[in-house]
Amino acid sequence: MISKEQVIQAQNKWGNGVVKIGSLKHQRTECENYTSEFLDELYGFEFGSVLFKPTKCEIEQFRPSKQEALSYFIAGEDRACNEDNGFAIQPWTKVRFENSNYILEENRAIAMGNYFFTDLENNEAKVEYTFGYKLTNGKLKIDLHHSSFPYSHS
Repeated sequence: MISKEQVIQAQNKWGNGVVKIGSLKHQRTECENYTSEFLDELYGFEFGSVLFKPTKCEIEQFRPSKQEALSYFIAGEDRACNEDNGFAIQPWTKVRFENSNYILEENRAIAMGNYFFTDLENNEAKVEYTFGYKLTNGKLKIDLHHSSFPYSHS
């Protein structure tokens, strides 16, 4: 059975990885290499499509491939989706999760809640998320990632 602690550990690893990607924004090659490793370690792209719907996408909302996820996180001249500006190279100084709840099973877990991204001016952006994890070779791999800004009726 996957534990809540394993999910929290995976979330912390994800948040720390996003912060590290941003810290490498001025060393492009190192940033690209680290982001590729980050995606390989934390996402299940090697098993097929990942249900990935990132926050800041309007035209190409769904990113089932590693190349499209890489484009979302760090953009660049060779980005897969023209609308991408590099979400992770904002940069962010901190990411924290507030889980609303979990579904924990033998080989699958789902967590839903809010995560908060702190920028260089110490402003915090609140984003809603749902992450699905699959236990593969003893590691949790993300195969579902949906995030969006909270509803606002302005």
